[in-house]
Amino acid sequence: MKEIIIGEKEANQRLDKFLMKYMNQSPKAFVYKMLRKKRIKYNGKKAYGNEKLISGDIIQLYLSDETINRFQKEKEIKETRQSFLVIYEDENILICNKPLGILVHGSRDKEKDTLMDEILFYLAQKGEYSPSTSIAFTPAICNRLDRNTSGIVIVGKNLMALQGMNQMLKDNKIKKYYLAVVKGIVKNSGVLKGYHKKNKKTNEVKIFKDAIEDSKYVETHYKPLCNNGKYTLLEIEIITGRSHQIRAHLSSIHHPVIGDLKYGNEEVNKYFREKYHLKHQFLHGYKITIEDAGKGLEYLKNLSFRADFPRIYKEICKGENLNLPDYLH
Repeated sequence: MKEIIIGEKEANQRLDKFLMKYMNQSPKAFVYKMLRKKRIKYNGKKAYGNEKLISGDIIQLYLSDETINRFQKEKEIKETRQSFLVIYEDENILICNKPLGILVHGSRDKEKDTLMDEILFYLAQKGEYSPSTSIAFTPAICNRLDRNTSGIVIVGKNLMALQGMNQMLKDNKIKKYYLAVVKGIVKNSGVLKGYHKKNKKTNEVKIFKDAIEDSKYVETHYKPLCNNGKYTLLEIEIITGRSHQIRAHLSSIHHPVIGDLKYGNEEVNKYFREKYHLKHQFLHGYKITIEDAGKGLEYLKNLSFRADFPRIYKEICKGENLNLPDYLH
């Protein structure tokens, strides 16, 4: 029998979630079977899996060491080159500027580093994360960006921070702002509302005026900052956070993001590809504002963070006479 004493780092999560992190190679079915058979107990009593762990709780595993070891695999830390820039960091969170061309995580090509690989190596080098002593928790990213979208990414460095930031994002207490250059002249601010449906086979999104089966509500706010008679630099706030939301929404009103190969205009894309070597959409997650913060993160309330523009975007704005606000220079 093995006893696990829950500390502050493991508290405030469901028992079943903890067990599946602790035995990270175990099938879910095995964990629930052991709970049913009382081979896993919670504070000496029958466990159901939905118990909320608190510091000092004791979990008893009536399993052989061989079984436990077989279902445990230490997370590998890949040695990587750091491409992201740190915008803000404290003991709870890391806010970084993701460069263009890197996946946040989940790369099929194991040889290619992801942003998550870089962050785990960065934290390990600082002595803030070790897989051997953090079996049931791994720092994680709270908000995702597409491979070819640059900008702000938030990382929870401990369970409290990860859960807190995720809840704040869900409750729209963290406002997210993007910058994009789009085809055409946009003179006035506006609000786009609709229903979003993604084709998983083609990885393409369509926006519908009314709800249809399996669609989800989306809302996008936009404000023009400047235009040159052909293209407009927009500031965009997303109220919902769906895949490809900004790109598909703007394309649906005939103002596609320049460089967007999936939802954009072929002739416009060719112009920017040949002149500036732009091979992807001009979209940058440039700012977040934390309007309210949960327990343990109250010190973040009313703070704003900005991510600098990639060089290619500055070159495009200069070359096309799109005058950037002072804070983007």
